[in-house]
Amino acid sequence: MENVAKQLKTGTTTVGLKFADGVVLGADMRASMGNIAYDEESEKIYKITDSMAVTNAGNVGDSLTIIRYLKSQARLYEIERNEKLSVKGATTLLSNILNGNRYYPYIVQLIIAGMNDEPELFEIGPFGGSIVRNQYAATGSGTDYALTTLDQNWEQGLSEEDGIRLAIKAIEAGKKRDIYTGGISVNVTVVNKNGVRMLSLDEVEKYIQQARREKAALPSKKRV
Repeated sequence: MENVAKQLKTGTTTVGLKFADGVVLGADMRASMGNIAYDEESEKIYKITDSMAVTNAGNVGDSLTIIRYLKSQARLYEIERNEKLSVKGATTLLSNILNGNRYYPYIVQLIIAGMNDEPELFEIGPFGGSIVRNQYAATGSGTDYALTTLDQNWEQGLSEEDGIRLAIKAIEAGKKRDIYTGGISVNVTVVNKNGVRMLSLDEVEKYIQQARREKAALPSKKRV
């Protein structure tokens, strides 16, 4: 178990946060192998259904195995029952799988976001423990920096635009101080009543540049 904890300390920063009408997921794009920045364009947010998406942190192979399984089970559930798998149902399924393999664990931390009647956000650990997040969640090696940003800036009833800005800001905080967090940009996905929308890198870059201009315009003593 100590080895699992050590492995989860290196790798990434992902966040999920609720806004008024949905959930925003954010992730950096660096994949590391030991102390090597192995890939700077890694995707870490995956669409599971038309109303659900997940972020991954931890071992890439383990994460992708779990995500492929969840996608197939969600599709099978829909075919057999003619209804979509709920976010809570997906969380329970993965929790049972991870707990059943706790002695030979999958090295993963997952954030699952989706829409039923209202936005839902869950966090799942490598041994199957799951937490309902009513505000926001963060995983990976940059968690401390991301959570500090979210603690200081999240508020009830955020607009979608403000939610996107905050998710990017939290990931950028991780990229600045955590050597295992990086990449060419930030992955951002919005989940709301209209479905799952993955922002293009060009869209994300506009938010990043806007934030930099706003920061530069502040008096130096007020910049944070």
